[in-house]
Amino acid sequence: MTDFTPGPTDALIVIDMQNDFCPGGALAVPDGDACVAPINRLIGQFEHVILTQDWHPAGHSSFASAHEGGAPFGLTEAPYGPQVLWPDHCVQGTPGAAFHKDLAWTKAELVIRKGFRPAIDSYSAFQENDKQTPTGLAGYLKERGLTRLFMAGLATDFCVGWSAIDGCSNGFDVVLLEDASRAIDLDGSLAAAKDAMAAAGVVFSTSDAIAA
Repeated sequence: MTDFTPGPTDALIVIDMQNDFCPGGALAVPDGDACVAPINRLIGQFEHVILTQDWHPAGHSSFASAHEGGAPFGLTEAPYGPQVLWPDHCVQGTPGAAFHKDLAWTKAELVIRKGFRPAIDSYSAFQENDKQTPTGLAGYLKERGLTRLFMAGLATDFCVGWSAIDGCSNGFDVVLLEDASRAIDLDGSLAAAKDAMAAAGVVFSTSDAIAA
């Protein structure tokens, strides 16, 4: 396994470490809170830390409750393609949208909020699910001279995976830290996400490979 020494052009991207994605939350990822300890260690090892935060308005179009007869984890056809229907989660200003209480997040230089447009869901840290609406993260990273991204958080097969793939497509070197991430694994979604990430050029590693 390759060891990595974080430098001034590296950034740690922490994806959606929020209460609703942790055990007891509205859309809990199994064992999601186990990411907090390795992520906190990583935060101490990187000069540059960026967080994302799912930030939906009430009644968001990706919520099953917004569709008559819609069931959580079912599918609907959005203008931009198939959309998974989710339980209401990470509603703006609610405790579920807050970062996990034990996350050492205050070092973050930037928090990217996503999913705040009522009619478009957003998994990736780089763009909304319509594949056309950018978050501004790519421009920020390039303007700062950051070229290699280490990703961790929730969930590997959705927001982390989409962010990793988009990071590669935007010209960044991307490393996924698997032990600092957890997956929903919905109908084989984890295996599919890992295949897609590998095809995009994402490197898989663990937090142990990050030199102090």
